[in-house]
Amino acid sequence: MEKQEIRTFGRRHGKKLSARKAWLMENILPKIAPNESESNEILEIGFGAGEHVREIAIANPDKIIIGAEPFVNGVAALLSAVCDSDNNIKDEYKNIRVWPDDVRLILNNGKYKFSEIWVLHPDPWPKARHEKRRLLSSEFLNLLSKNLATGGKIIIGTDHWGYYDWILDQVKNTSLKIDATESEIIQTRYQQKNMAHTDSPKYIILKNK
Repeated sequence: MEKQEIRTFGRRHGKKLSARKAWLMENILPKIAPNESESNEILEIGFGAGEHVREIAIANPDKIIIGAEPFVNGVAALLSAVCDSDNNIKDEYKNIRVWPDDVRLILNNGKYKFSEIWVLHPDPWPKARHEKRRLLSSEFLNLLSKNLATGGKIIIGTDHWGYYDWILDQVKNTSLKIDATESEIIQTRYQQKNMAHTDSPKYIILKNK
């Protein structure tokens, strides 16, 4: 029997979408699905409302940015932000692709190679009985490593210090290594911006050994 993946995210649906967002989900989302034929890609897993996906897209106009998010309302919020008043995708966001489902469904085929994989503030599932639902297990980190391009990196951010320590333990059982120098650089950058409005986020940069 095929092993069933443990769901690492919470609910898929929130409040009812507005008419515009529902239209965007039906008409725009299918047009910006990830394409295996495209290369030079950056991935963000669990993008929330897509603020950071948009930032990466503007900062890397020559790269394809794939955002993976199973929460429907988050996907709809991103679509609303990247489209103009005529519901056309703005020029600065035409390099964005969206996967509105469990990211493992595209990672498991091994056909993608990312120069960067971002995982910012994943659900820490702090209760002991929910620990198995934490996303950044050694098994998942090894899956990410298989989808890294040569010299690629995984950037992880969390404001849950217990989860941070747990991730460090998971890394020990992977083919990845911690890049301490880059971790310090990115921690300084994101603490200054405090994008997630958290008190003391910590960051980990991982690369293949």
